[in-house]
Amino acid sequence: MAFTFTNSYLQGVYENVCKKNSHEPEYLQAVGEVLESLQPVVEQRPKLAKCGVIDRIVEPERSLLFRISWVDDQGQVQVNRGYRVQFNTAIGPSKGGLRFHPSVNLSIIKFLGFEQIFKNSLTGLPMGGGKGGADFDPKGKSDNEVMRFCQSFMTELQRHIGPDTDVPAGDIGVGAREIGYLFGQYKRLRNEFTGVLTGKGLTYGGSLARTEATGYGLCYFADEMLKAAGKSFQGQDVVISGSGNVAIYANQKATQLGGRVVAMSDSNGYIYDPNGIDYKVMQEIKEVKRARISTYLEYVPGAKYVEGCRGIWTVPCGIALPCATQNELDLEGAQALVKNGCFAVAEGANMPSTPEAVACFQEHKLLFAPAKASNAGGVATSGLEMSQNSMRLSWTFEEVDEKLHGIMRNIYHNAAKAAEEYGMPGNLVAGANIAGFMKVADAMIWQGVSY
Repeated sequence: MAFTFTNSYLQGVYENVCKKNSHEPEYLQAVGEVLESLQPVVEQRPKLAKCGVIDRIVEPERSLLFRISWVDDQGQVQVNRGYRVQFNTAIGPSKGGLRFHPSVNLSIIKFLGFEQIFKNSLTGLPMGGGKGGADFDPKGKSDNEVMRFCQSFMTELQRHIGPDTDVPAGDIGVGAREIGYLFGQYKRLRNEFTGVLTGKGLTYGGSLARTEATGYGLCYFADEMLKAAGKSFQGQDVVISGSGNVAIYANQKATQLGGRVVAMSDSNGYIYDPNGIDYKVMQEIKEVKRARISTYLEYVPGAKYVEGCRGIWTVPCGIALPCATQNELDLEGAQALVKNGCFAVAEGANMPSTPEAVACFQEHKLLFAPAKASNAGGVATSGLEMSQNSMRLSWTFEEVDEKLHGIMRNIYHNAAKAAEEYGMPGNLVAGANIAGFMKVADAMIWQGVSY
């Protein structure tokens, strides 16, 4: 993928990153996209180059790779790789999810951790950027196998994390079950009950509204973006890729805001229901039965199931919310959305749109909300969970939801303001990068360079 740099300092930084990390395409994509949008900032603030802020921010403070040995139900020893990247702690302890999926590698963890720096900064909460995970697949594993894996994973990770050092959360493949096993092992080994993980169960320090937060936050951000353009969810057909946590609760909130969610997907295919997909049915299928999305037809026989998940972008809609995984929405999908009259795209997954897709949206002047801004609701509520843990308090669902709504509203306006200030009005990709970066950069300058 090609990025255009007119600033020689940023060009040099990016070339150096490419040289050092040539085998990490996802990470290079994330870095290139951010650096490209920071060019007007660096031009106006030469001190950033003098202090080496960009050189430092693209290099993780700490990257951990470790072996995870565990025993399956047949008594066989299994070995996986575990990762934790503590990318930047200039404004607070590292904060970011753990992903358990066969696709996990260092490139993906670094891309996610790098994005997390700016996403966490945008929330206004004191959280640095980090990410972690393992190439372990919880699908098809028994509860005991998942427990043994999580205990082995945490046995190594526990020496590198803490409530004031690094606070992991869940991500793909890491839900309430996995967080519970991880927290139990941390408590057992460290003999302390602290807010070291977020996404915990409500009986042991979790926050109300955390499950719903990313999907709700996505729609709160999208709604603010639509309002600024004189539009809304009301009466619009909405397509949501994915059927996990983010997608399910984005469905619920989009419906509450007046939209009609007509398509959702999983890795096998997608369903189309012109009458609107019932999020409660999706909850039953995915959270209780842990079944494939095609099961929806057993509940709603009039719906249609199509093999192959990429075809979901051919479904006509006014608003598209990609909520599955990175690079799921390519140029072909973007062109299909544009052709069928889509006017707004808001990212619920991490970097779900390829650079070519984003360029297509911008060329055709679609409203486009980038992930680091629009899917920040999850980590924002994780930050609120950290606050509750520190104060030994528990807020009501309504209190947390109100704070989340306010945070997402502020993220939109701060990103829009930054884009306008640096001569790119309406470009929320650049605006989010700049607004998130400035806070971290200033903190790094104030804290000096260690020798």
